Amino acid sequence: MSVESTESQPAANATKQRKPIHAKDATILIVEDNPSNFVLMARMLAYMGVQRCEWKTSGWQVVEFADTLPQVNLILMDIRLPYEDGYSALKKLREHPRLTETMVVAVTAEASTEQMAKARASGFDGFLGKPLDPDKFPDQVRRMLRGDEVWELSTP
Repeated sequence: MSVESTESQPAANATKQRKPIHAKDATILIVEDNPSNFVLMARMLAYMGVQRCEWKTSGWQVVEFADTLPQVNLILMDIRLPYEDGYSALKKLREHPRLTETMVVAVTAEASTEQMAKARASGFDGFLGKPLDPDKFPDQVRRMLRGDEVWELSTP
């Protein structure tokens, strides 16, 4: 099942205007504790032309790590992470002056309308349910890099 935000469902961060960026110029940070999921996302990103893909396995110290990068255009963050979950990490990212406007998208196996609503209310800029669809993922990321919010549950 696919669910996308509409005009009648304004997102918490709908007022943010982001400058579109091409995949080849993007730096994407994946926060994911499962190496197989990271490798899958990294391969799909490389296939679509993303040349700079970074990885953290926990929300713990993600702000400090992201702040060392010259730029971060998109953060794809799992919600269930060891040490510090995605919600806590997002709160810290939103409080950091340099990273407050960075697009952060929840990517989680807890793909339900309730979790999507919680992610939206918490300030995430989008939601992708796992398992990720390799046929849809490149387009979803391109839309994010254009500045569009993407709110989609996984497809069975």
